[in-house]
Amino acid sequence: MPIRRTAHVTARRGRLVALAAVVAAPRVPAVASANPARRDDDDSAGPCRGTSPDCYHTWDTAFRRDAALRILIYSRTGVSRHAHLGPLLGPGLDPPLAEANAAQKALVQWAAEKGIQADWTEDVAELDSPAKLLRYDGVVFLSTSRDILDDAAQTSLMQYMRAGGGFVAIHNTLGAEYNWPYFLGLLGGASFYDHGVHRDGVIQTVEQRDRSTRALPREWPFKDEFYNLVPFPTKVRELLVLKPGSSGAILGFNGHPGHPRHHPLSWCQYYDGGRSWVTSLGHDVANYTSAPLPGKESFKEHVMGGILSVIGAEPFCQ
Repeated sequence: MPIRRTAHVTARRGRLVALAAVVAAPRVPAVASANPARRDDDDSAGPCRGTSPDCYHTWDTAFRRDAALRILIYSRTGVSRHAHLGPLLGPGLDPPLAEANAAQKALVQWAAEKGIQADWTEDVAELDSPAKLLRYDGVVFLSTSRDILDDAAQTSLMQYMRAGGGFVAIHNTLGAEYNWPYFLGLLGGASFYDHGVHRDGVIQTVEQRDRSTRALPREWPFKDEFYNLVPFPTKVRELLVLKPGSSGAILGFNGHPGHPRHHPLSWCQYYDGGRSWVTSLGHDVANYTSAPLPGKESFKEHVMGGILSVIGAEPFCQ
């Protein structure tokens, strides 16, 4: 059964909004100009970000035709491409998916189970205008890597977030758009440095009020690469961490010692008028297939909870 919008989502969803008002303005005013309350004391000149709803917009700017919940899955890659993404996708929206496009197929299926309609693409032209993104309640960047947005897409993503958009980053998206500071902030001020070998670990759920964690065990087994992050995430609500000592020394390619005492894996924040939910987990192909893997059901629950919260179907970043 399709999920009904909560009141705070309905409030920001009107009928067709004058598209010219969205596109004509080179930039939507920053959230601070509409609401002076801020929670980013260290970088007050930048986008408002943090765990306070003061950094969220409720502007009625969605360019939508109906009340259905929709997400866009974007899996464009640059230098590296994870096996769970399979072969490159064709141009346009909703190109054919091969069996090996395991992660894209899984997310489309998981969304459908929650009554959410999903489109998918690796064509940057599908992100080149605010009108295209504003059709969606959330955009999911799925293991994107390196430079995956051109100037038009970057501008559209900024305008989308400033209009109260929802953003989800999964796994290697922490290794994307290194040269764009706005995207670094969207990821919670964190980015991928390196990782050790694919290994077993134990995940601790440190915040169980959030929609993405409330059904998860306090501790659960999981296998991943467990990214080392430099910079470290800041001004976010941490949701999952790696249990200290559960996976040995987290050494990466360059001998990075990792964060053995405190190793965050997932977090959420409000960012520049929108919502952002990030997880570094999701490396193993088995997470997206019927193959056995400890913790995969918890991973699915976690990801879908994050999506449901950023699109406004459930409370966000509790």
